[in-house]
Amino acid sequence: MLFGAGLLVSGMTDPANVTGFLDIFGDWRPQLAYVMGAAVITAAPSFWVVRARQRSLLGAPVDLPDRRRIDKPLLIGSTIFGVGWGLSGICPGPGLVLLASGEGMAYLFMAAVIAGMWVVHLVRNQGGLR
Repeated sequence: MLFGAGLLVSGMTDPANVTGFLDIFGDWRPQLAYVMGAAVITAAPSFWVVRARQRSLLGAPVDLPDRRRIDKPLLIGSTIFGVGWGLSGICPGPGLVLLASGEGMAYLFMAAVIAGMWVVHLVRNQGGLR
């Protein structure tokens, strides 16, 4: 709920703000840079604590990905995410929040996200994307 409220207040559920951020040679909108900066400042101390402890606050082991390893799944996934984000102006977090608006495009976007996740699951189970 807090994450969704933050997205609404910051205007990041409006695809025009996201595509405006990506339009650096046109009508650039810097709001997304402030939102990302605030997210990094908020999350960084938590990641530092988790990396140092190797356990969650409840004691469960934490398996964080290797920050230095760049592999095929990372490159393919980040490319697909970036293209989808740039074309639609929506990423999965705001997409979930937009479902409450009842707009058809929000449902179409989230259906595409779910379909993409399903395709990745199938490909991985067949031995691809290792």
